[in-house]
Amino acid sequence: MTTVARRKAAERSAGDGGETAAALIPSGPSLQSLREAAAGCRACPLWERGTQTVFGEGSARSGVLLVGEQPGDMEDRTGKPFVGPAGQLLDRALEAAGIDRSRAYVTNVVKHFKWEPRGKRRIHQRPDAREIRACLPWLAAEIDVVRPEVVVCLGATAAQALLGSSFRVTRERGRIVASPLAPRALATVHPASILRIPDEAARRAELSRFIADLSAAARALG
Repeated sequence: MTTVARRKAAERSAGDGGETAAALIPSGPSLQSLREAAAGCRACPLWERGTQTVFGEGSARSGVLLVGEQPGDMEDRTGKPFVGPAGQLLDRALEAAGIDRSRAYVTNVVKHFKWEPRGKRRIHQRPDAREIRACLPWLAAEIDVVRPEVVVCLGATAAQALLGSSFRVTRERGRIVASPLAPRALATVHPASILRIPDEAARRAELSRFIADLSAAARALG
């Protein structure tokens, strides 16, 4: 599937209406040219709130591409995806599942941090449909360049953006499903949701399920 076809498929998954970053995608893109172009993206208002664009990072020819919702506070400050507490938990889970993060590619559906102030803290806000749709051409282009065998959607926002608004992680998590963007796709929870579980025993159980889901992706790599 071509970059244009992937981009259109991604936009259909998110719904219609509104401006997108499609016109900013360079011809014959590489990860470097995409990263440079995305740095100046103004396709939605989130650039006014975020410190910087947080583009994907990892191997340019990875068998697995992991995609979350959006960068968090630490990612916004450093410009790197999945480096905060959720990213550290993801690293441990990937290792337990037999996936080398240095050989994977990690990114987000939305490339700017959406937040609201609460005292001195910046509190995460979920991106809306317009913001997701505006940013999807970047993700479609990343997938086209990396050409992963398996796309792992971390959380409902990523899963519904790529697999359709009717997709439910609670019903389909850990299962290999068809995707217009990659040979195989799998959805699981976002690691941040595990960190929010207050009960230690429940948190350990959910982490075990998360590792099992990632292990299914590892097996799909063959």
